[in-house]
Amino acid sequence: MKTHPLKIFTGRTTRYLTEKICDNLDVDLGHSSCPVFADGEFEPCFEETIRGSHVFIVQSTPPTADNLLELLLMVDAAKRASAYKVIAVVPYFGYARQDRKDKPRVSIGAKLVADLLSTAGIDRLITMDLHADQIQGFFNVPVDHLFASALFVPFIEKMGLDNVVIASPDVGGTKRANTYAKMLDTGIVICHKTRARPNEVGNMTVIGDVEGKDVIIVDDMIDTAGTITKAANLMRKKGARSVRAFAAHGMLSGPAIERIEKSELEEVYFTDSIQPKSGSEKIKYISTAEAFGEAIRRVYKNQSISSLYYK
Repeated sequence: MKTHPLKIFTGRTTRYLTEKICDNLDVDLGHSSCPVFADGEFEPCFEETIRGSHVFIVQSTPPTADNLLELLLMVDAAKRASAYKVIAVVPYFGYARQDRKDKPRVSIGAKLVADLLSTAGIDRLITMDLHADQIQGFFNVPVDHLFASALFVPFIEKMGLDNVVIASPDVGGTKRANTYAKMLDTGIVICHKTRARPNEVGNMTVIGDVEGKDVIIVDDMIDTAGTITKAANLMRKKGARSVRAFAAHGMLSGPAIERIEKSELEEVYFTDSIQPKSGSEKIKYISTAEAFGEAIRRVYKNQSISSLYYK
């Protein structure tokens, strides 16, 4: 029986991660190009044959519009070039915050993006730390949902902190914080916040005891860092010995880096699902290359990937 070769390609903004994934798997990065016309239109193109191949396309979506469209065009090109299977590897899945109608006359952006990827022709999606787990159900193809906790928990255990407590920066992240607390056998505290408007926190209170504790705030993403820095400052005011943050995706928009630098946070750890940014010594990154590389290897070989998950 003829085998189907493994080929990995990258979008323009995720090359930094795809190269590390290829190194981890000891395979060559596939050759592709993306000419840009004078009006901004672009045309992704595979520069080698992919007929009958397992094609993995790695692309995170922010900045969302261009990168998402580039991913869709690459998927379409792969299908039209007779790829055997097309798997989208999306370390950060954009529009995941739009998973429901939380007010009248708005779209459910996550469902629309799922439909676009399905219509383009993906056979599978591999991603990490969706903002809402139920987004997996928006797809009619298999979704492999990896968790940053598989990277963060062993790292936290090696930090040697004496009196750890896990914190959620909002009520919506309670399930995630509880998962970390169970893995690390620690207590949990919750921040309750109200929003004045998107990306702007109103009032915040802490539910639970943080006095004398080494607080670890866990979240799926940090965008403008308003919530996370306000939570850290409040916990220090309430007697926390130290405050650190771990988040899968570091978008770090607008004043985020400045806010982190001026806050009571000692360190903030992200994965490299989004291009790493500099500007503060507090910000550090843990690579996802091995995790995504292993997921790709197991999918290609039809092996179970359940051991990559933290339940």
